[in-house]
Amino acid sequence: MSISRSITQSVLRRAPQPAPEEPATDGPPPVDGTRVPAYLLAMSRSARRRGAETGRAARDLATDGLRVVTSPTVLAGVAAESAWVAAHVLTYPAGLLDDREREGRDGYRIEHLPPSRRGLLVSDVEAAGTPILLVHGLVDNRSVFTVMRRGLARRGFGHVMTMNYSPLADDVRVIADRLGRHVERLVERTGYERVHIVGHSLGGLAARYYVTRLCGDERVHTVVTLGTPHEGSVLAYAWPGRLGRQLRPGSSLLRELAEPGPECRTRFVAYWSDLDQLVLPHRSAALTHPDLDVTNVALHAVGHLSLPVVGAVVHGISTTLAHLDTAGGTVVPGVSPLAGRV
Repeated sequence: MSISRSITQSVLRRAPQPAPEEPATDGPPPVDGTRVPAYLLAMSRSARRRGAETGRAARDLATDGLRVVTSPTVLAGVAAESAWVAAHVLTYPAGLLDDREREGRDGYRIEHLPPSRRGLLVSDVEAAGTPILLVHGLVDNRSVFTVMRRGLARRGFGHVMTMNYSPLADDVRVIADRLGRHVERLVERTGYERVHIVGHSLGGLAARYYVTRLCGDERVHTVVTLGTPHEGSVLAYAWPGRLGRQLRPGSSLLRELAEPGPECRTRFVAYWSDLDQLVLPHRSAALTHPDLDVTNVALHAVGHLSLPVVGAVVHGISTTLAHLDTAGGTVVPGVSPLAGRV
């Protein structure tokens, strides 16, 4: 047995020993002589690959964004928005004054209207006389509707009024409650049982809350929203206070507005633009609700403050408020159909 053990040990000493493994060349070098595990090398390669793909995607997005921003239509929209912002700064102080209708406005005269615009008043006195209430947005006042108000009056609408609320308002529900009280006074003064509301930005959200949560559909025939953050805006994260929280995507207020409302009788028309710099993502200004009668109108290269100004919007609202049947078509002769529905 001792001889056999001696021979075996001799053979083992003479057998070639395996060479030490070389460290991997495609990953981080060993630390303190310890080899890097294979799964860490795989994670490192995956991270480098994802980083390269992210870099390419960012470059492609920047290229596409630059191409869009430098398109002639968008540049024209940016210029128009800048011009209107400058003009709005000048008209803002006048918007702080009370809005009082001229006496004798209940009478209807058509000699001041061009022939192409007299059809509404002649064919449908009720549509022409139904009050239209314009509600401004955040930190704004009625002056934002200067152009629209004149445009609607020129098209034959006899009662176009505005409502101011405090620029320091910090709750959509409070604004909606005040809107409801204003509508009741308007109904009492004019004798019309139902009115139309056009809301810009936050004003549209207050109108929607009044109609769907405070039984305002009994008093409101049509709500038109312009650049209203129906699904919230990511910019609201930078706005302090309760109002900023309410305007964030997925807020408790927006969840409340998304609740069922099968009995709502009010029609909604929502205008949104791919150049709206305050409602992001832009599509959040479109209104989607299974129980509401909604028409969404997409606009191209129209800024947030330009929405109440551009001719296409004023004409579209005139068409809408002239009267819509249940299918969305116009029933007033001589009025062009609403276009651009999505």
